[in-house]
Amino acid sequence: MVSDHPDTRGAVAAADGLAIPPPPASAPMPEAPVIHAAPPMPSYIPPFGLRTIIGCLGMLLAVHVAGFNEHVTEIGLTDIRGAMHIGHDEGTWLVAIYEAFNIAAMAFTPWFYMSFSIYRFSIFVTAVMALLSIPAPFMPDVTSLCALRAFQGLMAGCLPPVLMTVMLKYLPPEIRVFGIGGYAMSATFGPNLGLPLEAFWFEHVGWHWLYWEIIPLAALAIAMMAYGLPRDPMHLERFEKFNWFGLMVGLPAICSLVIVLYQGDRLDWFRSPVITHLTLWGGAAFVVFLINEAFHPSPYFKIQYWRSRNIQASLLSLVGILAICGLLSELPATYLAEVRGYRPIQTAPVSLVVALPQLIMLPLIAAICNSRKVDCRYVLAGGMLCLAAASWLGTWLTPDWVRDNFYVIQALQVFGQPMTVIPTLMLATLALGPADGPFISGMVNMLKGLANAVAFALFAALTRRREQYHSAMLLDHHGAQGLALQGLGDPIGQQLSSTSPDAGHIAHNVLEVFHTFIEEQSLVLGLTDIYFVLMWVCLFYAALNVILPRRVYPPRPPSATAPAH
Repeated sequence: MVSDHPDTRGAVAAADGLAIPPPPASAPMPEAPVIHAAPPMPSYIPPFGLRTIIGCLGMLLAVHVAGFNEHVTEIGLTDIRGAMHIGHDEGTWLVAIYEAFNIAAMAFTPWFYMSFSIYRFSIFVTAVMALLSIPAPFMPDVTSLCALRAFQGLMAGCLPPVLMTVMLKYLPPEIRVFGIGGYAMSATFGPNLGLPLEAFWFEHVGWHWLYWEIIPLAALAIAMMAYGLPRDPMHLERFEKFNWFGLMVGLPAICSLVIVLYQGDRLDWFRSPVITHLTLWGGAAFVVFLINEAFHPSPYFKIQYWRSRNIQASLLSLVGILAICGLLSELPATYLAEVRGYRPIQTAPVSLVVALPQLIMLPLIAAICNSRKVDCRYVLAGGMLCLAAASWLGTWLTPDWVRDNFYVIQALQVFGQPMTVIPTLMLATLALGPADGPFISGMVNMLKGLANAVAFALFAALTRRREQYHSAMLLDHHGAQGLALQGLGDPIGQQLSSTSPDAGHIAHNVLEVFHTFIEEQSLVLGLTDIYFVLMWVCLFYAALNVILPRRVYPPRPPSATAPAH
């Protein structure tokens, strides 16, 4: 097939019009060695230039739009629930259902964009995602809003795998690592920018724009993709071998497991019949799905890649690293909201400290890793040490901390997040050939989404359990040492004694203030426990990624003097 892209149409047509005349009959045929030229590039890959750059940047913007749609509405869920009169439990399902379809879509996307073409598929899903946000604030009930968010999550989840393939396919080898750095922005820059955007739209524009804020950016992304992405041909003949069974089994399996992670702690895990059934049937269906993928002639991703030591280490590290980054972002926000009573607009500077420097750090780390003299495994280990140092500083958390106390911790993450994400993606992708891109992109992005779900589940479970433990211990010590503490007087009662002439009312208020102090101290101790665990996990990953994976080198164009085969 011949592309209609202007950069390639004329060259291909001219090549088709050439005819080589046969040699004269009387001329002897010399016995010369036959030299086969290198196979031509596919006609739908244009020469690299400004137009391709604009198309790749449009794809990157579309992925960020999908990320903003996810993080802004999740962070602003409390404000959305208040405006739409939605209860707390119903609101948690909005997040769980959106994330379930968002993550599930990532596993199946590569098959569809290979069939419909990257150009058409990307523009379609971006447009549908943006259009679905228009009626979102006007949904009459929670059920209809959940259905709409499920379809929107399905569309948003289709974009990150396309971005990975675009960066690996259309960028020349010498700058392909910078494309990986651009993809890494969706894991470092985008999530940290969600909270400031939520604060801006809600406080200064209106709660409706927590949904609508993606529309203008999506329109710009569509225009850039329509102009710059190559118009590669469709391959509808692939539907003759469509993996129907894999889709019918895999989609509900992944959705079930993601819902378990997002709803498990709230429903008390396996004491809930819903969580038990979703885990049992979803886990069994996922095993069947993996078996089907291993033997199907047209799989959504290739399980055989797990035989590679590099892919094993990098994909497992990707889940762990993104979960660590998610937890390190969530800990300050939770403390400032629960203990200090900050609104998102007051917490926004803490997130901006990490988000904005990524625009410089990501290209810088990509440039360092693009040197063949630099082993990306040691860059990754250095990044994990930065995150370990940030976690160690977090263990000094006290109820007296304010926003400014977190800036040093966030500054270490400015270096640690790009130093870990970019080398991990290099280890996962650069050991494979160009034809393997669609099969690895779905796997990488599904695990990337699962990392966020794992981080959410771990944070909810660890925070609740450690807070309950410390609360019980503090109350136990207070009861056991009550007689010794009587000598210190009653400072709370002394401060409240002038607030009311009723002694019973004062005693009730004293008890409430005391339990508030216990709750705050228990939460702080629980958060420091999580920081302590994260510190050791970071050190473990630093050692693991120096030992386990083999070194990979940044790609380079083939030498012009290399002999042809």
